[in-house]
Amino acid sequence: MAVEAVDTKKKADRFDEPIIVVEKINKWFGDFHVLRDVSLSIAPQEVVVIIGPSGSGKSTFIRCINRLEEHQEGLIQVDGIELSHDVRNVAEIRRETGMVFQQFNLFPHMTVQDNVTLAPMKVRHWSKDQAEKKAMELLNRVGIPEQAKKYPGQLSGGQQQRVAIARALAMEPNIMLFDEPTSALDPEMIKEVLDVMKELALSGMTMIVVTHEMGFAREVADRIIFMDHGRIVEQGPPEHFFDPNVEHHPRTQEFLDQIL
Repeated sequence: MAVEAVDTKKKADRFDEPIIVVEKINKWFGDFHVLRDVSLSIAPQEVVVIIGPSGSGKSTFIRCINRLEEHQEGLIQVDGIELSHDVRNVAEIRRETGMVFQQFNLFPHMTVQDNVTLAPMKVRHWSKDQAEKKAMELLNRVGIPEQAKKYPGQLSGGQQQRVAIARALAMEPNIMLFDEPTSALDPEMIKEVLDVMKELALSGMTMIVVTHEMGFAREVADRIIFMDHGRIVEQGPPEHFFDPNVEHHPRTQEFLDQIL
């Protein structure tokens, strides 16, 4: 049985209608039932952090939101558009939803600036001047404008992940999805990426973040969701998860005892 905290932290000027609605989605990989009747609504500007053990369905869940994985049952609606087999709907949702992965997935033969400008020029049909101006604004935002003419192989892992964030932001998305964005980084590089994500959250970006960085979750999340065996087991504001006096679902408590 799922456990939910009663109170959730509210942001000012939050819209009434959710920007993401997920109703009873199910997903199988062959015989493996990876997502089991998952339901969730996310408000505009809300920052949701998903935690849980490996294999719990966290990454699969957020990949379903922009159709990188296809769910077999249930409803997903993003910014008023239902995710279906209609490729036009899929394309529209992907235009409005940026994603940052564990691996940086940058094009190694292209400069940092060209990596950031490619999608706006190809998908949004921006001029080169417009795209390059936006790219430099974003590289300034993530703190690496001086790297614009370098190639990904000349950058540290933390710098490459910041380029990946800038690239996702270049499409001017309403929603950002992060799939364990710091898991491939050396410890000293994690903070620089988390700082960029914190700035995004404070700017009002709607974010879903799969991570084991509990300090980030405590500081930035409006809501934390614990998943296990393809289900949402427990959810609530950070204080619900980090208060030692709160009684948790046994599986949640076991997980928190291991990582805190």
